[in-house]
Amino acid sequence: MSLLVPLYVHPAEDPAAWQRLVARAARTYGVVLNPANGPGDAPDPAFVAAARALRAAGARLLGYVDTDYGARDPARVTADLRRHRDWYGADGCFLDQVTAAPYGLPDCRRLVRSLRRLGASTVVLNPGVHPAPGYARLADLTVTFEGPWSAYVSAFSRPRWTARHPPERLCHLVYGVPPPLVPLAVRTARERGAAVCGPVTGEPPNPWSGLTPALTEAEG
Repeated sequence: MSLLVPLYVHPAEDPAAWQRLVARAARTYGVVLNPANGPGDAPDPAFVAAARALRAAGARLLGYVDTDYGARDPARVTADLRRHRDWYGADGCFLDQVTAAPYGLPDCRRLVRSLRRLGASTVVLNPGVHPAPGYARLADLTVTFEGPWSAYVSAFSRPRWTARHPPERLCHLVYGVPPPLVPLAVRTARERGAAVCGPVTGEPPNPWSGLTPALTEAEG
């Protein structure tokens, strides 16, 4: 099982979490860097240092970019990727709030092509739900569930098209997982066809402010 790790806390605020992440970087699919709901207006020295340490440890770095469900100007999206690449050495991008509807597929395809031309070796799409089937063919990884553990265990359904994709290209991000059930969350993702996951115990408004306990479980 690979772990996608969005760690949305400043390295100066929780340096221990970032140090643990660096130590376990080889166990991750990728680390999402999100200095300021995107790359910010200028390089953040603390994130520059964290990114350098993660790269040295072998982590794949993914710059966080919000697409606002297709409403954001593609030029601003590509500009964010350039900043992530130039300032933090990002290998690719984590596109958040991606539209899931069929009508948005052509625009998303054009956007992903633009990002590839800019050098994004890894593109992760996060609609947070199962999108129209064509989206998963555009990306290296598609997040088909993002939500609370309560919904994951009670309301999850898996469309048939997901079986046509390797599990390594699908991801489930689950928050509010009771700490003793984190290993179960990892197993459940695998059973549901997602070889990449990111279970965390945190709750809204920022459930991703803490490191996933699954990294510690894996270390044991």
